[in-house]
Amino acid sequence: MPKKKRRLGAHTSIAGSLDNSAREAIELGCSCFQIFTRSPRMWQAPPLDRGQIEGLKRLRKEHDLWPLAVHGSYLINLAALDEANRDKSIEGFRDELERAIAVGAEYLVFHPGSAKGQERDEAIAVLAKSFAKATRGLDWDGLEVLLENTAGGGASLGRTFEELAAVRAAIRAEAPNAPLGFCIDTCHTFAAGYDISTAEGLNETLDAIDSAIGLEQVKLIHANDSKAKFGSHLDRHENIGEGQIGLDAFRRIVNHPRLRDKPFILETPHDEDGTHRHNTETLKTLAQ
Repeated sequence: MPKKKRRLGAHTSIAGSLDNSAREAIELGCSCFQIFTRSPRMWQAPPLDRGQIEGLKRLRKEHDLWPLAVHGSYLINLAALDEANRDKSIEGFRDELERAIAVGAEYLVFHPGSAKGQERDEAIAVLAKSFAKATRGLDWDGLEVLLENTAGGGASLGRTFEELAAVRAAIRAEAPNAPLGFCIDTCHTFAAGYDISTAEGLNETLDAIDSAIGLEQVKLIHANDSKAKFGSHLDRHENIGEGQIGLDAFRRIVNHPRLRDKPFILETPHDEDGTHRHNTETLKTLAQ
């Protein structure tokens, strides 16, 4: 029986043209990739170019680039207490969804947001209602929304897998037909207090994920070492093997029987050429 293809990739740039992101992924030897379809730090975004979309889709088909994940804007907070910010977030999230669908992405990854000024259960309820408003009448066309775990700094939601489960349950109550899955970030997981740097800790963490949200619902892994210490709640990405998680731990992670069939996408610091070349090669070397 032929060995199943490993899906290893990186976040690539759309600078110059949307389809340049696929060209970068191909040049790096990726089999999957992630992009922003707009600036993640601005509310306004230019419309997508149809020709560039077709170029992206053609390159993906020719080079078997799957999946494509779109990462949502950092500004969006569907749980925001402030009504004006929440309304902008709802509008921005709808735009992210429509753009991800337009480019043919399989996944849209987004952070659950912040509970600042609210009790956490209240914020989750606000998030779910905002999600339902943003997705009303949407033709999903194969897109799936992935909730990403967070490092847990400040009032951010999604530090624990149980809280991610609560967010999913609240969204399902408000938007029962929304396709939902999860993205697990290794840096966030470690900084949140799950010690994936050891073999025992990794197994315990996978059990915790499975118990709370179901490992089968984890559709994507963000592969990032952590510049910050274990349990620090600081979101500081580092090159693979150069942070607090370490090279041996990443070898265990990418080859773990419960994870090896999942796509791994890098969000590590860029090399001098602006790519993830060094980390891509490291990841491919570790994946047996």
